[in-house]
Amino acid sequence: MGTWDIGPFDNDTAADFAGDLDESPKEERAALIRRVLQRAADQGEQLITPDAERAVAAAALVVAQHPDGEPVCSVYGPSEPLPELPVELRTLAVEALDQVIAELSEIAELWDEVPDGPKWRQGITHLRDVLDPPIPTIPPQEETLFDVEPVTDSPESRRPSSAAEPPDQSASSHNSR
Repeated sequence: MGTWDIGPFDNDTAADFAGDLDESPKEERAALIRRVLQRAADQGEQLITPDAERAVAAAALVVAQHPDGEPVCSVYGPSEPLPELPVELRTLAVEALDQVIAELSEIAELWDEVPDGPKWRQGITHLRDVLDPPIPTIPPQEETLFDVEPVTDSPESRRPSSAAEPPDQSASSHNSR
């Protein structure tokens, strides 16, 4: 594995992918990124390392154009400008990243064997979270604001309230005398 660090372009395959993007006509670069992401996202069996490395690099480029994303800062990344990428590539990038860290991913298995594996996974998770932020969890409330009594389905609960009952006529006729 020609990998020297944990960044999206810190391996031979991703650096070659960046070169392929630079050599492609500008109008074909988005399609190349889409094909790389689609190939990884569609893996039903084991995702091989080169496909995963290209997918991580492609996803990083999609993240770089997201309002909450960070630019790709690597001397091994593309040096030619990319066109504005279609927004729908964000979903495809999430699907590809999910495959990259899935149980049947060769690259995830390889990274799990080295000390920097957790940092690599953290980087993948960060890319994914920019594209598909996790839903914030609300901490449990410590004290009760008010008591709620359970509603039962008994005959008494179905009976109209006393406010809806007609007033007793005998009492009113008795007081008017």
